[in-house]
Amino acid sequence: MDRTQKADAVKGLNGLFSEAGAVIVAHYSGMTVSQMGELRSRLRKAGASFKVAKNRLAVRALEGTNAAGISDLFKGPTGIAYSADPVAAPKVLVAYAKENDKFKILGGIAVGTVLDPAGVQALAALPSLDQLRGKILGLLQAPATKVAGVLQAPAGQLARVFSAYANKEAA
Repeated sequence: MDRTQKADAVKGLNGLFSEAGAVIVAHYSGMTVSQMGELRSRLRKAGASFKVAKNRLAVRALEGTNAAGISDLFKGPTGIAYSADPVAAPKVLVAYAKENDKFKILGGIAVGTVLDPAGVQALAALPSLDQLRGKILGLLQAPATKVAGVLQAPAGQLARVFSAYANKEAA
């Protein structure tokens, strides 16, 4: 890798660290190519990605970003999982780490907060951003439907009373 390629790699990683909602660092030593492919596939389905970068370049790219607090995690064979949704990457990684003992989560950063492995697991237990939006929308819609039902009930009762009187007089 020549100097311009390294500069481009640092610039790309810097943008990744600046824009991602969550960045998780993990060791992948001893994993096969098919296992790495499976992990990348799962992450892609969740809207996340996995990247292997040189540690020195990654540490250099962290400078000047909110993720600078995780620079000490870049030792050994490290991979970087990242996603815009702060919960997407941690969910997939925690589930994968339970299945594959060669994959070890070292920590990460989410929304400016440095996380240890337990913090990443706690983040993975949270509902995703889309699930939270759905719950909020459901909570907002529920009262509106109840109000509409309450407002319609007296009018319906009144219509039934008038109908009963009309039927009584016709008979």
